[in-house]
Amino acid sequence: MLLTLPQRGVQCLTAVRKTWIKLQLNAAVRRCCSTAHDEVRVRFAPSPTGFLHLGGLRTALYNYIFAKKFGGSFILRLEDTDQSRLVPGAAESIEDMLEWAGIPPDESPRRGGSVGPYLQSQRLDLYRQTAQRLLDGGHAYYCFCSPQRLELLKKEALRSGQTPRYDNRCRHLKAQQVQEKLDQGVPHVIRFRLEEGVEPFQDMIFGRNHHEVAQVEGDPVVIKADGFPTYHLANIVDDHYMRISHVLRGSEWLISTSKHLLMYRALGWKPPTFGHLPLLMNKDGSKLSKRQGDIFIQNFQRDGVLPEALLDITTNCGSGFNTNQMGRRMDELIAEFNPSKITTHSALVDLEKLPEFNKIHLQQRIEDDKQCSLLIKDLQGQIQQTFAEEIQDKEVLQEDYIRRVLHFRKGHISFLKELVNPTHSYLWVRPSLSSQQVAALTAEAQHIASLVLKLISEQGKQLSVDRLSKDLKTLAKQTKTTKYREVMKLLRLALSGLQQGPSVAEMMVSLGPAEVSHRFQKLLLL
Repeated sequence: MLLTLPQRGVQCLTAVRKTWIKLQLNAAVRRCCSTAHDEVRVRFAPSPTGFLHLGGLRTALYNYIFAKKFGGSFILRLEDTDQSRLVPGAAESIEDMLEWAGIPPDESPRRGGSVGPYLQSQRLDLYRQTAQRLLDGGHAYYCFCSPQRLELLKKEALRSGQTPRYDNRCRHLKAQQVQEKLDQGVPHVIRFRLEEGVEPFQDMIFGRNHHEVAQVEGDPVVIKADGFPTYHLANIVDDHYMRISHVLRGSEWLISTSKHLLMYRALGWKPPTFGHLPLLMNKDGSKLSKRQGDIFIQNFQRDGVLPEALLDITTNCGSGFNTNQMGRRMDELIAEFNPSKITTHSALVDLEKLPEFNKIHLQQRIEDDKQCSLLIKDLQGQIQQTFAEEIQDKEVLQEDYIRRVLHFRKGHISFLKELVNPTHSYLWVRPSLSSQQVAALTAEAQHIASLVLKLISEQGKQLSVDRLSKDLKTLAKQTKTTKYREVMKLLRLALSGLQQGPSVAEMMVSLGPAEVSHRFQKLLLL
């Protein structure tokens, strides 16, 4: 056999594992050869050389929505053939983040499926077989050029102001020369023969396209010296055997599609329909960079961004929907999706507006009983973690209390974690007051406290913001020298220890009559 698996690829699999994988691959070959592309199957195929970022999430989202819109399947395939650049934990994290975002794959390394394996490093036999088929058909050849020679070619091209390209030198080696070098163990790669006469193709988004790649590029490597395939070979092999009907990927791959179509033609395979999504960029038109730590999905998750807010902002800034409005959830995105409306213009995302999107979706969650219960559990944990031993009354951890707080604060907060910052600490921890603070506001503090206690007693257990607002104005008129403004300042200080925040009436209703009474009893003692 002229082409073998790399030694490290063999070492990483047990004999049992290899047998299982070969059986799956052979089954995939049989299924693909007997099944036409009569169903919608799309894929998201990131490389685990890094963690999932906002641009990748958007590509996955459009694939997911496309699949669900047309009753198809969404496949996650990890292109891990660049073994030298793999980031530990990235493969697992990518699938974790897709599930967190609410766009779980139907088939994946974790979930399995009928056309696996879904890790390219476990599909090396397929690439070997396909490369051999290209060699046998005269569509590929062995290249023995050393890295040093290729580097010299590159430097010479740059020196003369030309675009670096391979000069196809080994394309012209005779069979005997090739065999001699193989027998001698000379390191080699396999290159695909680019031919002129590329047929135009119709891209779903960019329309009619045609790139005579043979005129501007050297023959591309399809199998590297380590036996692993390059993207150009692996992606068409996997798309074929996984029965992918539509390829929706970033527009940076548009120029490579003609090259891939040449490979499909050489193998006698029917290519999928291609659609190249315009890039997601910053609001100033600059490219989203992986060096921007804030574009990684796990960072959004850590910062309390809701997944539906993230999906909403990435679709709101782009195209492909019949209408464009904030606050859409997944079922609405699928219903509104219209591939014919995807434009070629880059999508400009303004992450400064993310809190506004998050506020809308947080409110929607609070208004949904099931989702609100999940928020309550999350907030209970944050309260205990933030305030620990400072909590004097465990009632603040009760579900009914937290639910009441959430309903009063919805529409006012963008992130759940805001409820455990200092401006909301009064909800969970009783404030500390000094007589000096109180005296600076009024000499009638005890009198005002007595009036409040009487008011709370009269209103009973069911406090109302509207009624309290009116009654507090009436209460302020019962003071001798303290004006309404100072009365409100005193009440706010007694309730929260702060001079800013929600209305006094809302504070009182949120805390409840028992806790309000406790805090004003304390004011009486100062």
